Order: sequence, then C-alpha cells, then structure tokens
Amino acid sequence: MTDSIDHWELREKIIELCLWMNSSGLNQGTSGNISARYKKSMLITPSGIPYEQLKPTDICKMSLKHNRLEWSGPHKPSSEWHFHRAILQSNAEYGAVVHTHSTYATALSMAGTRIPACHYMIAAFGGHTVRCSKYATFGTPELSKNILKAMRNRSACLMSNHGMVVAGSDLDKAMWGAVELETLSKQYYLASSLNSIDILSKDEIRRVVAKFQNYGPKSKAQTTNIVGAQQVDSVQNNAQSASTSQPSATKKSPNIKLPVSKR
Repeated sequence: MTDSIDHWELREKIIELCLWMNSSGLNQGTSGNISARYKKSMLITPSGIPYEQLKPTDICKMSLKHNRLEWSGPHKPSSEWHFHRAILQSNAEYGAVVHTHSTYATALSMAGTRIPACHYMIAAFGGHTVRCSKYATFGTPELSKNILKAMRNRSACLMSNHGMVVAGSDLDKAMWGAVELETLSKQYYLASSLNSIDILSKDEIRRVVAKFQNYGPKSKAQTTNIVGAQQVDSVQNNAQSASTSQPSATKKSPNIKLPVSKR
C-alpha cells in the first residue's frame, strides 16, 4: 500500500474514513483516531480537531524510526500517537490502525472482558479470542505496552475502560476489522443475557483461521493457484498416509503431475 499510493491520497482517505466512522455510529466526536503507514513514516489524525474541518495538510506525519514526539504539520498529532506507532512498528505487514470508542466494544471493555470464540468470525483477528488489554492512562507508553501484549498473535484488542483498536494491511482492511469487531462485541453482549453460549473449540478456530488466509476477492488466476496448491497438499498428505501403511520394500513415489495454471 505504502509504495503504490501517494501520501496525499492517504491523507484524503484517512479523512474520508474518519467522517464515515462518525456518520455510521462507529465513533463519536473526535474520540477515535486513524493512522496509516507511508514508507518509513506514519500519517495520523491531529488532536482535537473536528473531522468535518480536517484538510489533507492537517494530517500529521511522524517517523517510525524512533519514539520521540516529533511531527511535521500544523497541528499536534492525536494523543494516542504512541500506541499507533508502536503497533505499526511491531509488524511490518500492518499498514493502518483504527481506534474507536464504539458502543458495544467499549461496554465490554468497561467490564474488562475478552471476547471468546462465540462466533467463527473471531478468527478474522487471528485466534480464538479477542483479548482486553489492561487499563492505563490514555496517551502513555504504558498503554502502548498493554495493547501490544493483548495484540500478541492478534490484529485487534479491546482496551479496558476505553474502546478498541484494530490493525490491518491497509486503511480499508483496518476499518473493515473495526466494523467486524464492533459487530462481534454487540453479538456477544446480547448473547451474554441468554442462559448459555456455545463456544467454538480452538481446533475449529484454527481451521477457520487457515480458511481466512484465502478469504476475500480473488482473481480467476489466483483462485486456480489456490486450488492447485490445495490439491498438491492433498496429494502429499495422501502419499504420507500411504507410506506409513506400506512395507518399506513396496514403497513407490506417486507419479502425479497437476496442471500448472498460466497467468
């Protein structure tokens, strides 16, 4: 994302998504914030300015090489710049971070509860739970440390008595994740009033996590390659199973050639 898109387009996209998340009810006022990776820098919303008033030049630019509060732009960056930068520094595959005070995710965070595998969509965040980080004052290094711990092997977490944060490979995927996490939070909140909730097993979530690797829009060529790779895996697994059941003297390597797709 960062090598193929102009930083001005990224600035405009950040403002567009800020406006959208407020109009959709995912966030309120200026409580949320959004950041995006641009080469070796981070673009992030400024502190305390209504989204309706934002211009591309208002988006702050900060280095990802250090942890000092230095920026370029006319306004101070969001008070949550510390954890935005920490998350982007923690994983080179993350291209954007979305933080909101969405209603249901925040309600669960007030109880300090994590979300269990009550729905298979929890696998979209990398595991069988969405954890809730320990509380720390907003805008502090301690909060960043707590969030990174809660997001270990995950792309999102709830933030105790605060809200939620989601990382994604680009701005659209990070915002998609924020919407999904709020939806999951609402479903879990409502289901919690029932007598019981069936929790999916870790094995099932591992299967869903694997399936999510190929989830989403794919070209015909990409789909063919994925199916071909799955067939290769199947053949290899069958060969391994056969080898364990046959005497060593009668072992034969399978002579199977799968068609190679042409791009």
